[in-house]
Amino acid sequence: MLAICMSTALFLTACSQRPVLKIAEQGSFAIGGKVLTDSLGHTYHGDHAYVFFQKPVAARKYPLVFAHGVGQFSKTWETTPDGREGFQTLMLRHGFGSYVVDLPGRGRAGRTTAETTLAPKADEQFWFDIFRIGHWPAFNPGVQFPTDTASLDQFFRQMTPDIGSHDTQTDLAALIALFDRIGEGILVTHSAGGFPGWMAAIGNPNVRGIVSYEPGTYVFPEGEVPDPMPSLTGTLRGTGVPMNDFMKLTKIPIVLYFGDYIPEEVTDKLGGENWRVRLQMGRKFVDAINGHGGNATLVELPGIGIRGNTHFMMSDLNNAEIADLLAGWLHDNELEK
Repeated sequence: MLAICMSTALFLTACSQRPVLKIAEQGSFAIGGKVLTDSLGHTYHGDHAYVFFQKPVAARKYPLVFAHGVGQFSKTWETTPDGREGFQTLMLRHGFGSYVVDLPGRGRAGRTTAETTLAPKADEQFWFDIFRIGHWPAFNPGVQFPTDTASLDQFFRQMTPDIGSHDTQTDLAALIALFDRIGEGILVTHSAGGFPGWMAAIGNPNVRGIVSYEPGTYVFPEGEVPDPMPSLTGTLRGTGVPMNDFMKLTKIPIVLYFGDYIPEEVTDKLGGENWRVRLQMGRKFVDAINGHGGNATLVELPGIGIRGNTHFMMSDLNNAEIADLLAGWLHDNELEK
């Protein structure tokens, strides 16, 4: 049993000021992937995911599986850029075990079968805008993201290249294999991790619920896919799946969370436009789930009085409040037993 108290150079919290976090078990493993074999029988293992897990003492029934988005790895869910506890630890404090995933080709799962050329690209100001932190170099008014230089430096350094094939099927295979291994759990996704999340729940009945933070795109029954939604950052399209597959999503509780600074009307701001259409498509997705007898909720944080959140609400200054919302939803849907 380990007692953990976190501290960093950016943010130091005295151990005596918080309850001791008791971990009963932790470890890591690779999951999924391929094996290539040459003519001499020599092998190459790649395209797997990397998973780090922790189980608190007296853990609740269902662990949480955390899947990141584009340009990210498991750091999304770990310590925040300014050194506070991230969702990995906050949800442990709520009693939930955690499996934090590096999807194939990202972070600690970098052994890929794809042939890739990497070149440094000065695009951080683009992502600053896309993630609705602000409009470079200005931060959004009232933003919950830490605005000091050191925190922004840490945030940019948690971005990682995708050196895999960027193949949804590879990500999906790893997530399905993970739920085969660990059994029932709750899948928590962010951004581009949203789509393989929907498909993993369709492909594996061990996914007992989905929490999706600003998912990038959605699935709909074939014949019911909404019209494409053009925006400044490209046209967003839903993906049609057979009705039998879609109905599997209606058998589990689903919640989507969206943050602030998302306009209702067309704008000339990259971040606003990128997430305007994704929010609107998300409303249609929730309507489709519920229209077929499911249990889906879309929470727009400003609509419940929580303002200033970026695309990375799990890292924002109020992330403990956002984690409490998640814990409350798990309780309300009887997923915390």
